[in-house]
Amino acid sequence: MAKRGRATVVVLGDLGRSPRMQYHALSLAEQAELQVDVVAHAGSEPLTALKEHPNVHLHLSSPPWSANLPRVMYLLLLPFKVLAQFVSLLWVLCVTIPPPDFIIVQNPPSIPSLTVVLFVCWLRGAAMVIDWHNFGYTLLGLKLGLSHPFVRYYKWYERNYGRMAHAHLCVTKAMQQELAANWGINATVLYDRPPAFFRPATLEERHALFLKLNDAICRPPSDVSDCCGTGSSEPGTSERKGEQDDSLDDYVIVPPRVEETVISSHHMGSIAPPSSDGDGASSSGGSSDTVYEEQGIALKPDRPAVIVSSTSWTPDEDFDVLLQAAMMYDLRAAKLMGDNTPGEPSTAGSQRYPRLLFLITGKGPLKAQFEERVAKLRLKRVAFRTLWLSSEDYPRLLGSADLGVSLHTSSSGLDLPMKVVDMFGCALPVCARAYSCIGELVRDRENGLLFSAPTELADQLMELFRGFPQSGGELLKGLRKGSAQSRAVGWQEEWGKRVLPLLEGLKRA
Repeated sequence: MAKRGRATVVVLGDLGRSPRMQYHALSLAEQAELQVDVVAHAGSEPLTALKEHPNVHLHLSSPPWSANLPRVMYLLLLPFKVLAQFVSLLWVLCVTIPPPDFIIVQNPPSIPSLTVVLFVCWLRGAAMVIDWHNFGYTLLGLKLGLSHPFVRYYKWYERNYGRMAHAHLCVTKAMQQELAANWGINATVLYDRPPAFFRPATLEERHALFLKLNDAICRPPSDVSDCCGTGSSEPGTSERKGEQDDSLDDYVIVPPRVEETVISSHHMGSIAPPSSDGDGASSSGGSSDTVYEEQGIALKPDRPAVIVSSTSWTPDEDFDVLLQAAMMYDLRAAKLMGDNTPGEPSTAGSQRYPRLLFLITGKGPLKAQFEERVAKLRLKRVAFRTLWLSSEDYPRLLGSADLGVSLHTSSSGLDLPMKVVDMFGCALPVCARAYSCIGELVRDRENGLLFSAPTELADQLMELFRGFPQSGGELLKGLRKGSAQSRAVGWQEEWGKRVLPLLEGLKRA
C-alpha cells in the first residue's frame, strides 16, 4: 500500500459527543504525524484543540432527523434515513477528501457506515479499522426488543461486515473475548484514558466556574442552600490592626465587595498578611479546601457537596435509581440534622450531613421527562440541576466536584462508561452502577464504590458525606487518592502503545 500520510476518522453521529473519536483524530495528527480528515455530523461543539489543529480537517454534515420518534414512525422513516446517510457518506469519502492510508470508523452505528467504508477502502486502497465501542444491535434492541426481526438482521449485518475489516480496536477485555469467541474477530483492547486537560481544578478555577454557573444553579426554587445569591459588603471602610503607628501597614482593608457562589466566596480587593507556611495557602485547610489568601478566595464551610453525573439521557441509564437514593438521603439527613420536624433539636454538632447538589450534564431524549419528575419532588437537603457545558467547562466541573455518579449499565454489558474515565482524570471518586465488566475500571472501595440498588447508593452517600466538609470523610479521601492513581496512564501513552504499532503493521502489509 502506497504511503499517503493521511488518515480518515468516520463518526456516523455527533462529533462533539464522541470524545474517543476526537482523541483518535488528535493522536493521528500528533503522534502518527498524519493529515487527518474527520467525517461526522455537526451538533455539539467539538474540542477546541481539534478545530484549531492545522493537520485536522473537519467535514461535518447536518445531522439526520431525530430518532426520538414513535416506534411506527421510526420504522417507516428508517430506510430513508439510511439511504440519505449512505449517499452522503459515500460522496464525502470518495469525492470530497483525498485517499487515506487508513479509515478508522466508530461502531456503533453499523448501518450503513460499515458497508460504505468497506467499499471505499477497496476502491481507494485504504485499510479499514473498526473501533468497537459497543454493539449496535443491542442498542437498537433497547428500542425495538432483541427478538425484533430487524434487530436480528442488524446483528447478522454487524457481525459479517465487521469481520471484513483489516484491524479492530475495542474498549474492554470482556468485549475482546466476546468478539473472539462468537464473532471470529481478533481485536486489540484500547482502554479509554483521559487526555491531559482532565485534571483537578484549582480553587480559582472552581470559583470562576461556579460564578459562571450561578444563575443556572440558583434559579428558583432556590433549594440548594441559603447562599445561592451573590452579595456585597459596604465599600470603603478600614480597621486598625494595631496601635503602633499610623502607617498603612497597620491597617487591614475591608473588601469593598464579596463575590459569592454556592460553594465559595471571593473577598475582592482584600489585603491579607502572608500565610504562616510561606506558600500563599492557609495552614488550616486541607489539600482540597486550601484557602488562597492572596486571592481572597475561600470555600464556604457550609457549602453543599457537589455531585456530578453526565448522561446522554438514553434508556441504558436508569435515573430512577438516583432519584430514589436522593430521596432516601434527604429523609435520613433531614431527620438527623433536626430539620425534619419543627422544633426538633439538631445533631449538627456531632453528625453533620450536608446538602447535596446534583449537577446532571448532557443532552438527550429523556431529559425533559427527568426534569418534570424532579419538579414534583419536595426535597429539603437535595437539589438537582441539569446543565449543558462546553468542552472546556466540562473538565473544570469534574475537577471541581466532590463525587461522580455513573448509572451506565451498557446495552451489551461489555463497554465501560467514558464519563468515569473522565472523572478519574480529574481525581474524582465515583459511585458506579455495578454490571458485568465495570470491575475493569472501578475497583470497589479503592477508586470508587459499586452499587446495585437505590438503598446501596443512599448508604454510600450517607457514609461518604458524614461531617462534610469540616470533619470525617476518610473514605472519601481514600477514594480520591485511588482515583488520582487511576489517571497515571493517559490517552497519549495508551494510544502510542496500542494503536501506533497496529497502524505501522498495516502500512507494511
